Amino acid sequence: MKPLSIEDCQDADLKKEFQHFMNTLGFVPNSLLTMQRVPAIAKSVIQMNKAVFAPKGHVDLGFKRLIAHIASQAVGCQYCKAHTSVSATRFGISEEKLRDVYNYSKSPLYSDKECIALDYALAAASVPNDVTDEM
Repeated sequence: MKPLSIEDCQDADLKKEFQHFMNTLGFVPNSLLTMQRVPAIAKSVIQMNKAVFAPKGHVDLGFKRLIAHIASQAVGCQYCKAHTSVSATRFGISEEKLRDVYNYSKSPLYSDKECIALDYALAAASVPNDVTDEM
């Protein structure tokens, strides 16, 4: 199904919500441009995204995107990997650190805490039952 353009959006509130992605990614994902056919679905996905990537919290915004990137890799979603890599660098992750993300467990660019978080994301996205209390 072909995405609609932002200009085709008939829902004024949804059109305003698209600005969130212009600010974080520099574009509105085609998935949302397609979902706008049913505004309630698009709005729900946007609210979930805002909750997951909320700026307040203990985890750096760029690192949240790296976590999402590793989870996307685990499930084989190239679409999500493209978005998470773009947004990770937009939120302060260096190109060098991004390039080394698949080698994080051996990379000096990643702290022990970051490695644990990425291990957790990988396990949760691969086989959720692999996530242990010890992690």
